[in-house]
Amino acid sequence: MDVPVYSMSGEAAGTLSVDEIALGETVNADLLKQAFVMYHANRRQGSARTKNRTATAYTTKKMYKQKGTGRARHGDKGANLFRGGGHAKQKTRTREDYHKSMPKKMRRKANRNALLAKLLDNEVRVIDGLSFDSPRTKEFVGFLDALKVDRSTLVALSGDAEKSKNARLSARNVDGVQICRADQLNAFEMLNNRYLVIDKSELEAWLAGPSSHTGKTVAGEA
Repeated sequence: MDVPVYSMSGEAAGTLSVDEIALGETVNADLLKQAFVMYHANRRQGSARTKNRTATAYTTKKMYKQKGTGRARHGDKGANLFRGGGHAKQKTRTREDYHKSMPKKMRRKANRNALLAKLLDNEVRVIDGLSFDSPRTKEFVGFLDALKVDRSTLVALSGDAEKSKNARLSARNVDGVQICRADQLNAFEMLNNRYLVIDKSELEAWLAGPSSHTGKTVAGEA
């Protein structure tokens, strides 16, 4: 598969050959769904809490007298039938565990297969030299417009903080843009955004790196 490569101005700058077979050859929807659910579940803290009637910040004074008003009998405003009142079934667990897991080989296959799905849908923009001379949000917005990116976008930047500093600062306030490290690219982030924008060298490194290999052991991995 030949993937088009663009310059920073949005012009064609060649192609990048990607092996479809190494990415799974066909889109495995069941595997992608399982990986997406796992990554999503593992983002949950499990620390949600609710207050009972005693823990609410309302006064315990009776709202109005018991008889003679023609209205229902009530005590304080912290009752569970009032807006802002305490919960009848208070959630008090210390920590709820929503963690899910997948075998390492399956996770890696899902990551590669998610990239294949994006490539087949023409939702990947490979850039020949993704860098900015200075952090300017206006320039970054113009860069996305030149690439005809008009929906939610995942921008994968170099893991070298100094190298990606200007691009990161330029993109952090743009609505609909999510930033991640290219070496930590995964199926959830790719599928959770319409477009993927990545530097050519970073994509090649990811394809050759340990995070995307499906074997049990990878050269250079601890």
